[in-house]
Amino acid sequence: MENQKSVILFFIDGLGLGEKNEFNPLSLSDDLEPLNNFHGVETAIQNDGILIPTDARLGVEGRPQSASGQTAIYTGLNAPKLNGGHKQGFPNEALKELIVEHSIFLQLKNRGINENIFANTYTPKFFEKKPRWKSATTCAVEAAEMRFRRLPDLIGRKSLFHDFTNDYLIEKGFDVPRFTPRDCGQILADLSKEYRFTLYEHFITDKIGHDRNYKWAADHLPKLAEFIRETLSLIDLDKTTFILTSDHGNVENLSIRNHTLNKVPTIVWGREKESVAGRIENLTDITPAIIDLLSE
Repeated sequence: MENQKSVILFFIDGLGLGEKNEFNPLSLSDDLEPLNNFHGVETAIQNDGILIPTDARLGVEGRPQSASGQTAIYTGLNAPKLNGGHKQGFPNEALKELIVEHSIFLQLKNRGINENIFANTYTPKFFEKKPRWKSATTCAVEAAEMRFRRLPDLIGRKSLFHDFTNDYLIEKGFDVPRFTPRDCGQILADLSKEYRFTLYEHFITDKIGHDRNYKWAADHLPKLAEFIRETLSLIDLDKTTFILTSDHGNVENLSIRNHTLNKVPTIVWGREKESVAGRIENLTDITPAIIDLLSE
């Protein structure tokens, strides 16, 4: 895999392009590149990344939500429209059916591209009793009959937990190492050399937004930004395309608990970044761009 082209999709839940003001924790620190982007403000993205303000509403009334937005990202379909509205939380049966048939992992598999990974670690609880409600990413992995990553993968530096430092796992009593953002960047970079497509999902940002928790934001967002910067410094941008995106806004406006109507940032670095950026307008454009990148 060392010489093959690859794609990393770094998904951040609840990250919108908001105003640069006191309600936006992304404007309260200078150590948040490349996350500190704002509505109507032109900024230079480090490592020559290209920022695309991306429509998350998809022509459907109401506030964008996680289940339908993530389904749109991971299938390339207008999930809110096909569902008859935005869907919060976890996919309902209608959205599950879309993912079962059109998961990005399944689309890649059907094209003979099998070296793909959902890099997030699942705890033993998931396997002991399958949850009633499953995330869009979990459904996407199942649709392609892929293996879920477990704690031994994390300990062996072959996967990452959703909080990436493992603080949550350690607090719960799991015997796992605490990772620095540099560790996480190295792990994700290494996975991009082993797999053609790597998906990593992070959703603490959405929790911070709903909690309106400035202290949590001030502690967490710099670590997340450092994790992204470290990954970019360690991957080969001539071979790897790094795409960061989100499903809806939230954390960028802590004056409210609700999701926002803001566009979300999609940022593209690396191989074919100009052509990828040129074709993205809304959430449904991301999967087709990745499919084409890896089918060349």
